[in-house]
Amino acid sequence: MLRKIRQTLAIVFFAMVTLLFLDFTGTLHVWFGWMAEIQFLPALLALNIGVVVFLLLLTLLFGRIYCSIICPLGVFQDVVSWISGKRKGKKHRFAYSPALTWLRYAVLVLFVIACIAGINSFVALLAPYSSYGRMASNLFAPLWQWGNNVLAYLAERVGSYAFYETEVWIKSLPTFILALITFVVIGVLAWHNGRTYCNTVCPVGTLLGVVSRFSLYRPVIDVEQCKNCRLCAKKCKSACIDLEKHQIDYSRCVTCMDCLDACKHGAIHYENRFRQERETNTGNSKEASDSSRRSFLTLAATLTVGSVLKAQEKKVDGGLAPIIDKKKPERQTPILPPGAGDKRHFAQHCTACQLCVSECPNGVLRPSANLTTFMQPQMSYERGYCRPECMRCAEVCPTGAISLNTLADKVSTQVGHAVFVKELCVVQRDGVSCGNCARHCPTGSIQMVAENPDDPESPRYPVVNVETCIGCGACENLCPSRPYSAIYVEGHERQRLV
Repeated sequence: MLRKIRQTLAIVFFAMVTLLFLDFTGTLHVWFGWMAEIQFLPALLALNIGVVVFLLLLTLLFGRIYCSIICPLGVFQDVVSWISGKRKGKKHRFAYSPALTWLRYAVLVLFVIACIAGINSFVALLAPYSSYGRMASNLFAPLWQWGNNVLAYLAERVGSYAFYETEVWIKSLPTFILALITFVVIGVLAWHNGRTYCNTVCPVGTLLGVVSRFSLYRPVIDVEQCKNCRLCAKKCKSACIDLEKHQIDYSRCVTCMDCLDACKHGAIHYENRFRQERETNTGNSKEASDSSRRSFLTLAATLTVGSVLKAQEKKVDGGLAPIIDKKKPERQTPILPPGAGDKRHFAQHCTACQLCVSECPNGVLRPSANLTTFMQPQMSYERGYCRPECMRCAEVCPTGAISLNTLADKVSTQVGHAVFVKELCVVQRDGVSCGNCARHCPTGSIQMVAENPDDPESPRYPVVNVETCIGCGACENLCPSRPYSAIYVEGHERQRLV
């Protein structure tokens, strides 16, 4: 019973967190966005003390419930391990192995040092939520979008517009390759050894394992009833049940409850650790079992969850001529999302989980390929621009790395300023009149000025007011010049209000 409750909650959490990364319409975050905010590392970096304390108390009461229910990477490993266990002769394939304590704490120490030093590339590489977000955003999301496009194609053939086609593209090749490597490494470990990654590499698992040693409720082996059949150890994907000593390593146990169902003799119970003796009569044993179930159901009640599509504009050429894609300009300073504050603050708080990249409706955010800010989001305007009415990235960010209170804050935040390159302008190059950048500037920071004020026929070129320009990228994105825009945005290391 306890195992089924745990599995049900884990499936719900895993499905909802995954959908946050797959949803290209941005509608699910209203209901399920809190699931990203209760992940341990994002809550810690956001200084969300309430969530951190809640997770620590949860672990202190019930063991590593976080790892078996809330953490999407942990549940992903369970899914892979479950599929592997369906192979013939692989149902009971695990065995006890001593903890690699030196490796676990070495990784944790390096992780803490990296957090303090601001080496967020290393932090994002090991953080479980960031690792899963990387896989979901780069590997699962394209498959989801292709499936949507197939449905859109079929629906259109029968005259229905219930589905709309969306563009599928790789936002960052280095991040995609790293996501693929992460998927393979964690998948192979889970396929053969269950929760090896959780109990040897994951720094959050190691930290919660320290707290879990003192958990109030835990699986306990009744030595008198144990027949040493070893079924529990063979089902333990954490390899933490030592039947030679009849002990369980609670720092590695993820409270999956598999051992309870595997034991045929009722020798393992989930109960209060301070209980010294178990009643031997049937009535008292049943009462103790019901008590532990009530405790777990109380936990389940605190984790209950409360459920769309939106049309996407398709880039077309009208059948008149092929469109030459824009190329990214060489910026001296990368453009950070509005609300990032400054380069240092953003680097210290962003976990590179890719949620904002997945949720950006305008295709503006994509992972950085720079080693110092690897996988953290940066803005680029080849496929769209940062619309004044949108603050989706700030709404979904679980760490506070992107922080905006209102749309007024968004439209007054200067992330960069526009720079005009006369040689690339179609007015100079093709001898035509344009002014597209000035017409679409939402802040009116671009004015068309005649090259020769005394000549009525003089060509007119854009002039940028860098004091009022917010760097939204509308001018860069809508500039007709190809492959490089004649006007582009240069980022600021420190954002300011205009």
